[in-house]
Amino acid sequence: MNEVSIQWFPGHMTRTKRQMQKLLPLVEGVIELLDARVPLSSRNPDIKELIQNKPEIILLNKADTADPVMTDKWINELKKTASDVIPVDCRSGHGLDKIVPAIRKMLAPLIEKYEQKGMSGRTLHLMVVGIPNVGKSSFINKMAGQSKAKVEDRPGVTREKQWVRISDTIEFLDTPGVLWPKFEDMAVGEKLAFTGAVKDDVVDTELLASRLLLTLRDISPDSLTSHYKIDLATPEEDDAMEQGLTLGCASGYELLCRVGKARNMLIKGGEINTERAALCVLDEFRGGKLGRITLDRL
Repeated sequence: MNEVSIQWFPGHMTRTKRQMQKLLPLVEGVIELLDARVPLSSRNPDIKELIQNKPEIILLNKADTADPVMTDKWINELKKTASDVIPVDCRSGHGLDKIVPAIRKMLAPLIEKYEQKGMSGRTLHLMVVGIPNVGKSSFINKMAGQSKAKVEDRPGVTREKQWVRISDTIEFLDTPGVLWPKFEDMAVGEKLAFTGAVKDDVVDTELLASRLLLTLRDISPDSLTSHYKIDLATPEEDDAMEQGLTLGCASGYELLCRVGKARNMLIKGGEINTERAALCVLDEFRGGKLGRITLDRL
Protein backbone atom coordinates (compact mmCIF):
# COMPACT_ATOMS: atom_id res chain seq x y z
CA MET A 1 0.00 0.00 0.00
CA ASN A 2 1.31 3.46 -0.86
CA GLU A 3 2.45 5.90 1.81
CA VAL A 4 0.16 8.77 2.70
CA SER A 5 0.97 11.88 0.67
CA ILE A 6 0.90 14.96 2.91
CA GLN A 7 0.87 18.45 1.43
CA TRP A 8 -0.01 21.82 2.93
CA PHE A 9 0.68 25.52 2.52
CA PRO A 10 3.26 26.47 5.17
CA GLY A 11 2.99 30.25 4.84
CA HIS A 12 1.61 30.83 8.34
CA MET A 13 4.25 28.43 9.70
CA THR A 14 6.98 30.67 8.30
CA ARG A 15 5.37 33.73 9.89
CA THR A 16 5.15 31.93 13.23
CA LYS A 17 8.85 31.05 13.13
CA ARG A 18 9.72 34.70 12.52
CA GLN A 19 7.44 35.73 15.37
CA MET A 20 9.08 33.24 17.73
CA GLN A 21 12.54 34.52 16.85
CA LYS A 22 11.39 38.08 17.53
CA LEU A 23 9.87 37.18 20.92
CA LEU A 24 12.64 34.89 22.15
CA PRO A 25 14.62 37.73 23.85
CA LEU A 26 11.56 38.36 26.07
CA VAL A 27 11.72 34.93 27.76
CA GLU A 28 14.16 33.23 30.12
CA GLY A 29 13.33 29.66 29.11
CA VAL A 30 11.31 27.40 26.83
CA ILE A 31 8.78 24.63 27.46
CA GLU A 32 8.43 22.27 24.50
CA LEU A 33 5.48 19.91 24.29
CA LEU A 34 5.85 16.64 22.43
CA ASP A 35 3.29 13.91 21.83
CA ALA A 36 4.33 10.97 24.02
CA ARG A 37 3.08 8.55 21.35
CA VAL A 38 5.46 10.06 18.77
CA PRO A 39 8.21 11.89 20.71
CA LEU A 40 10.65 11.90 17.81
CA SER A 41 8.17 12.59 15.02
CA SER A 42 6.47 15.42 16.95
CA ARG A 43 9.73 17.25 17.64
CA ASN A 44 10.17 20.00 15.09
CA PRO A 45 13.82 19.75 13.99
CA ASP A 46 13.93 23.55 13.68
CA ILE A 47 13.04 24.17 17.33
CA LYS A 48 16.53 23.70 18.78
CA GLU A 49 17.90 26.23 16.32
CA LEU A 50 15.00 28.59 16.96
CA ILE A 51 15.34 28.64 20.75
CA GLN A 52 19.13 28.96 20.51
CA ASN A 53 20.72 28.62 23.96
CA LYS A 54 17.60 29.11 26.04
CA PRO A 55 17.20 26.44 28.77
CA GLU A 56 14.41 24.00 27.97
CA ILE A 57 11.97 21.65 29.67
CA ILE A 58 10.30 18.96 27.52
CA LEU A 59 6.80 17.73 28.34
CA LEU A 60 5.65 14.40 26.94
CA ASN A 61 1.95 15.14 26.65
CA LYS A 62 -0.79 12.53 26.27
CA ALA A 63 1.44 10.14 28.24
CA ASP A 64 -1.71 8.40 29.47
CA THR A 65 -2.22 7.06 25.92
CA ALA A 66 1.43 6.04 25.36
CA ASP A 67 3.25 2.85 26.28
CA PRO A 68 4.76 3.63 29.73
CA VAL A 69 7.83 1.46 29.10
CA MET A 70 8.60 3.36 25.90
CA THR A 71 7.90 6.67 27.64
CA ASP A 72 10.59 5.91 30.22
CA LYS A 73 13.04 5.13 27.42
CA TRP A 74 12.24 8.39 25.66
CA ILE A 75 12.64 10.36 28.89
CA ASN A 76 16.18 9.01 29.28
CA GLU A 77 16.95 9.79 25.64
CA LEU A 78 15.55 13.33 25.64
CA LYS A 79 17.25 14.26 28.92
CA LYS A 80 20.50 14.32 26.94
CA THR A 81 19.45 17.65 25.41
CA ALA A 82 16.97 19.18 27.90
CA SER A 83 17.03 20.41 31.48
CA ASP A 84 14.17 18.05 32.37
CA VAL A 85 11.68 15.75 30.68
CA ILE A 86 8.27 15.26 32.31
CA PRO A 87 5.43 12.94 31.21
CA VAL A 88 2.08 14.70 31.57
CA ASP A 89 -1.58 14.55 30.60
CA CYS A 90 -2.74 18.09 30.03
CA ARG A 91 -6.42 17.21 30.00
CA SER A 92 -6.52 15.47 33.39
CA GLY A 93 -3.68 17.50 34.83
CA HIS A 94 -1.56 14.47 35.71
CA GLY A 95 2.10 15.42 36.15
CA LEU A 96 1.54 19.17 35.96
CA ASP A 97 2.42 19.64 39.65
CA LYS A 98 6.04 18.96 38.67
CA ILE A 99 6.26 21.86 36.21
CA VAL A 100 6.79 24.86 38.51
CA PRO A 101 9.47 23.09 40.62
CA ALA A 102 11.21 22.07 37.37
CA ILE A 103 11.10 25.68 36.12
CA ARG A 104 12.58 27.01 39.36
CA LYS A 105 15.30 24.37 39.30
CA MET A 106 16.15 25.10 35.66
CA LEU A 107 16.29 28.86 36.25
CA ALA A 108 17.84 28.69 39.75
CA PRO A 109 21.04 30.55 38.72
CA LEU A 110 18.97 33.37 37.21
CA ILE A 111 16.65 33.53 40.24
CA GLU A 112 19.68 33.77 42.53
CA LYS A 113 21.13 36.54 40.36
CA TYR A 114 17.86 38.50 40.61
CA GLU A 115 17.82 38.07 44.40
CA GLN A 116 21.38 39.35 44.69
CA LYS A 117 20.31 42.47 42.80
CA GLY A 118 17.35 43.02 45.13
CA MET A 119 14.80 41.81 42.55
CA SER A 120 13.43 38.87 44.50
CA GLY A 121 10.09 37.70 43.10
CA ARG A 122 10.75 39.04 39.62
CA THR A 123 8.47 37.41 37.03
CA LEU A 124 9.93 34.56 34.97
CA HIS A 125 8.80 34.30 31.35
CA LEU A 126 8.70 31.05 29.38
CA MET A 127 7.73 30.42 25.78
CA VAL A 128 5.53 27.36 25.19
CA VAL A 129 6.24 25.73 21.84
CA GLY A 130 5.21 22.61 19.94
CA ILE A 131 3.57 21.34 16.79
CA PRO A 132 -0.18 21.83 16.13
CA ASN A 133 -2.64 19.89 18.28
CA VAL A 134 0.00 18.72 20.75
CA GLY A 135 -1.87 20.30 23.66
CA LYS A 136 -0.15 23.63 24.33
CA SER A 137 -3.33 25.56 25.06
CA SER A 138 -4.76 22.78 27.25
CA PHE A 139 -1.49 22.80 29.18
CA ILE A 140 -1.56 26.56 29.71
CA ASN A 141 -5.22 26.53 30.73
CA LYS A 142 -4.62 23.82 33.32
CA MET A 143 -1.61 25.65 34.71
CA ALA A 144 -3.49 28.95 34.84
CA GLY A 145 -6.57 27.37 36.37
CA GLN A 146 -8.90 28.90 33.84
CA SER A 147 -9.49 28.97 30.09
CA LYS A 148 -7.37 31.89 28.91
CA ALA A 149 -5.88 30.25 25.81
CA LYS A 150 -8.24 29.11 23.07
CA VAL A 151 -8.50 25.32 22.96
CA GLU A 152 -9.99 23.22 20.20
CA ASP A 153 -9.35 19.61 19.21
CA ARG A 154 -7.95 20.39 15.80
CA PRO A 155 -4.59 21.70 14.66
CA GLY A 156 -3.89 25.37 14.12
CA VAL A 157 -6.40 27.20 16.34
CA THR A 158 -3.86 29.29 18.30
CA ARG A 159 -3.20 32.14 15.88
CA GLU A 160 -1.67 34.94 17.94
CA LYS A 161 0.76 35.20 20.82
CA GLN A 162 -0.82 35.20 24.28
CA TRP A 163 0.80 35.98 27.63
CA VAL A 164 -0.82 33.99 30.45
CA ARG A 165 0.11 34.39 34.12
CA ILE A 166 0.15 31.03 35.90
CA SER A 167 1.50 32.21 39.28
CA ASP A 168 2.71 35.35 41.03
CA THR A 169 6.14 34.96 39.44
CA ILE A 170 5.65 32.92 36.25
CA GLU A 171 4.12 33.85 32.89
CA PHE A 172 3.76 31.64 29.82
CA LEU A 173 3.81 32.85 26.23
CA ASP A 174 1.53 30.70 24.07
CA THR A 175 2.49 30.47 20.40
CA PRO A 176 0.83 28.87 17.35
CA GLY A 177 1.92 25.34 16.49
CA VAL A 178 4.77 25.11 14.03
CA LEU A 179 5.22 22.33 11.49
CA TRP A 180 8.23 22.26 9.23
CA PRO A 181 7.98 22.98 5.48
CA LYS A 182 8.96 19.50 4.29
CA PHE A 183 9.07 16.00 5.74
CA GLU A 184 12.35 14.38 4.77
CA ASP A 185 11.00 11.08 6.08
CA MET A 186 7.44 10.40 4.93
CA ALA A 187 6.99 8.02 7.87
CA VAL A 188 7.24 11.06 10.15
CA GLY A 189 4.48 12.83 8.23
CA GLU A 190 2.36 9.70 8.44
CA LYS A 191 2.70 9.43 12.20
CA LEU A 192 1.81 13.09 12.63
CA ALA A 193 -1.27 12.52 10.50
CA PHE A 194 -2.17 9.46 12.61
CA THR A 195 -2.13 11.59 15.77
CA GLY A 196 -4.00 14.53 14.22
CA ALA A 197 -1.14 17.05 14.04
CA VAL A 198 -1.79 17.35 10.30
CA LYS A 199 -5.31 18.35 9.32
CA ASP A 200 -7.41 15.45 8.06
CA ASP A 201 -8.65 17.48 5.10
CA VAL A 202 -5.19 17.35 3.46
CA VAL A 203 -4.97 13.54 3.51
CA ASP A 204 -6.94 10.59 2.16
CA THR A 205 -8.72 9.47 5.32
CA GLU A 206 -9.30 5.88 4.21
CA LEU A 207 -5.69 5.47 3.11
CA LEU A 208 -4.52 7.05 6.37
CA ALA A 209 -6.62 4.69 8.48
CA SER A 210 -5.46 1.71 6.41
CA ARG A 211 -1.83 2.70 7.00
CA LEU A 212 -2.51 3.12 10.72
CA LEU A 213 -4.04 -0.34 10.89
CA LEU A 214 -0.94 -1.81 9.23
CA THR A 215 1.30 0.01 11.68
CA LEU A 216 -0.71 -1.20 14.67
CA ARG A 217 -0.75 -4.73 13.26
CA ASP A 218 3.05 -4.69 13.36
CA ILE A 219 3.68 -3.07 16.75
CA SER A 220 0.50 -3.72 18.74
CA PRO A 221 -1.60 -6.47 17.13
CA ASP A 222 -3.47 -7.20 20.36
CA SER A 223 -4.93 -3.69 20.29
CA LEU A 224 -6.75 -4.58 17.07
CA THR A 225 -7.80 -8.11 17.87
CA SER A 226 -9.08 -7.26 21.34
CA HIS A 227 -10.73 -3.92 20.54
CA TYR A 228 -12.26 -4.65 17.14
CA LYS A 229 -12.53 -8.43 17.44
CA ILE A 230 -11.05 -8.92 13.98
CA ASP A 231 -8.70 -11.48 12.49
CA LEU A 232 -5.40 -10.08 11.18
CA ALA A 233 -4.58 -12.98 8.86
CA THR A 234 -5.64 -13.55 5.25
CA PRO A 235 -7.91 -16.52 4.51
CA GLU A 236 -4.93 -18.09 2.76
CA GLU A 237 -2.83 -17.68 5.89
CA ASP A 238 -5.47 -19.37 8.02
CA ASP A 239 -5.25 -22.41 5.72
CA ALA A 240 -1.46 -22.25 5.68
CA MET A 241 -1.21 -22.13 9.48
CA GLU A 242 -3.05 -25.44 9.64
CA GLN A 243 -0.28 -26.84 7.43
CA GLY A 244 2.53 -25.18 9.42
CA LEU A 245 3.25 -22.57 6.72
CA THR A 246 3.51 -18.76 6.92
CA LEU A 247 2.08 -16.27 4.43
CA GLY A 248 1.54 -12.50 4.42
CA CYS A 249 -1.05 -10.84 6.64
CA ALA A 250 -4.12 -8.95 5.47
CA SER A 251 -3.63 -5.58 3.78
CA GLY A 252 -4.51 -2.33 5.51
CA TYR A 253 -7.62 -1.89 3.40
CA GLU A 254 -8.73 -5.44 4.18
CA LEU A 255 -8.32 -4.68 7.88
CA LEU A 256 -10.33 -1.48 7.45
CA CYS A 257 -13.13 -3.46 5.82
CA ARG A 258 -13.05 -5.94 8.68
CA VAL A 259 -13.38 -3.10 11.19
CA GLY A 260 -16.35 -1.73 9.26
CA LYS A 261 -17.98 -5.15 9.13
CA ALA A 262 -17.35 -5.82 12.82
CA ARG A 263 -18.97 -2.48 13.69
CA ASN A 264 -21.84 -3.09 11.28
CA MET A 265 -20.97 0.03 9.28
CA LEU A 266 -22.90 -0.85 6.16
CA ILE A 267 -24.57 1.16 3.43
CA LYS A 268 -27.27 0.26 0.93
CA GLY A 269 -26.69 -3.14 -0.62
CA GLY A 270 -24.64 -4.39 2.31
CA GLU A 271 -21.45 -2.65 1.17
CA ILE A 272 -19.05 -1.67 3.93
CA ASN A 273 -18.84 2.06 4.64
CA THR A 274 -15.05 2.31 4.68
CA GLU A 275 -15.10 6.10 5.05
CA ARG A 276 -17.03 5.82 8.30
CA ALA A 277 -14.80 2.96 9.44
CA ALA A 278 -11.71 5.08 8.73
CA LEU A 279 -12.99 7.95 10.86
CA CYS A 280 -13.80 5.48 13.63
CA VAL A 281 -10.28 3.99 13.63
CA LEU A 282 -8.58 7.40 13.65
CA ASP A 283 -10.83 8.82 16.36
CA GLU A 284 -10.46 5.79 18.61
CA PHE A 285 -6.68 5.66 18.23
CA ARG A 286 -6.34 9.39 18.96
CA GLY A 287 -8.66 9.06 21.95
CA GLY A 288 -6.59 6.25 23.45
CA LYS A 289 -9.38 3.70 23.13
CA LEU A 290 -7.08 1.14 21.48
CA GLY A 291 -4.78 1.09 24.49
CA ARG A 292 -1.48 2.72 25.42
CA ILE A 293 0.55 2.71 22.21
CA THR A 294 3.79 4.47 21.23
CA LEU A 295 4.50 4.62 17.50
CA ASP A 296 8.06 5.98 17.75
CA ARG A 297 10.23 3.14 19.04
CA LEU A 298 13.68 3.10 20.59
